[in-house]
Amino acid sequence: MMKAVWIERPGSADMLTFKEVPRPTCGPDEILIRVEAAGINRADLLQREGKYPPPPGASPVLGLEVAGVVESLGANVTKWRVGDRVMALLSGGGYARYAAVHQDLVMPVPDGMSPEQAAAIPEAFLTAWQCLFWIGRLSRGETVLIHAGASGVGSAAIQLANKAGAVPVVTAGSDEKLEFCRKLGAKAAVNRREDAWEERVLEATGGRGVDVVLDFVGAPYVEKHLKLLGSDGRWVLISLLGGSRPERFPLAPLLAKRIQLTATTLRARSLDYRSRLVADFIDGALPGFKAGELRPVIDSVFPWEDVRDAHLRMEANLNMGKIVLSVR
Repeated sequence: MMKAVWIERPGSADMLTFKEVPRPTCGPDEILIRVEAAGINRADLLQREGKYPPPPGASPVLGLEVAGVVESLGANVTKWRVGDRVMALLSGGGYARYAAVHQDLVMPVPDGMSPEQAAAIPEAFLTAWQCLFWIGRLSRGETVLIHAGASGVGSAAIQLANKAGAVPVVTAGSDEKLEFCRKLGAKAAVNRREDAWEERVLEATGGRGVDVVLDFVGAPYVEKHLKLLGSDGRWVLISLLGGSRPERFPLAPLLAKRIQLTATTLRARSLDYRSRLVADFIDGALPGFKAGELRPVIDSVFPWEDVRDAHLRMEANLNMGKIVLSVR
C-alpha cells in the first residue's frame, strides 16, 4: 500500500484528501518511480470536478507528470537502472508515493536540476513541442500566437519558439503576466482583457498576422483567429476554457486562406504516439536545458499535504509558470 491524494467525490478542491491505495506494480516494460515531485495541470482540476475521466486503464489518482528515482524495473526494461533520476509523462497516478510508467515515456533529469524543477517539464514542454512542431509545423522566421502565455504550456512554448528562431506573440490577463512573458522571450505581449486585443496583435506583426495559433480558449476567439491567421495558417486547438459553442463560425476565411484547424490532446494518445513524441523531445529539446537555452518555469512549490491550496491557486489563475507538489 502507499499514500496518495484521493478525490472523495467529484467537486471542489475541498474534495481532495489522502488515502492508502495499492502500490502499483511494474508491467514487463514499465518502471516504478519513487515520486519526489508532481506537476499540477488544468486537466487535474477538470478530473477532480468529474469533467475529465482518466482514459481506460489509467490510474484514477490525479497527476500527469512526475520526477523521482527509479525504484524497480519490469522484466523487459533495458533503458533504465534502479537509482536513476528520471521524469515521466503519465496518464494518471502522479499524486502518489509511487508511479508505474512505460519505460519509453521516461526521460533523464538534466544534471543539477531539482525534482521540483524536473516535474515541471514533461506535460508542459511535451504539449508545447507537439503543438508547435508536430501539428503547427512552426519554422524559423514564422510568428506564433500563444494564448495563456504565463501558463505552464505557454511559458514552455515561448521558450521553444524562440529556440527554433520563430517569433512568439502572447496574450495574458494582467500587466504582471505580460511582463513575465516578455522576460521569457515573447516579442509582443497583449492583454486579452482589452476589447480589441486582436488589433494589437495585428499591429505587433505589422499587419501581417500570424502563421500559427495555440488556442486554449475555443469559442469566443473563433472569428478573431480567422482574422489573425495568414495564408496557410495553422490553428491548433488545445483546450476549450472559454467554451465550445461559438456564436458564429464563418467558413469563408478558412477556405480563402487555406487555414488548417487541428484539435489535439495528449493524455489519451496511443503509447506509440507518446513514445515517439518523448523520443523526439529528448533528441530535439532536452539538450537545451543543459545549454541554458530552456528552463522549467516554476510559479510555486507546495508540500503535497497542501494540494488543496495548490489547486485553488491554479483555479484563481494566479500562477505564472508551473505549480508543483513536493512529495518528499
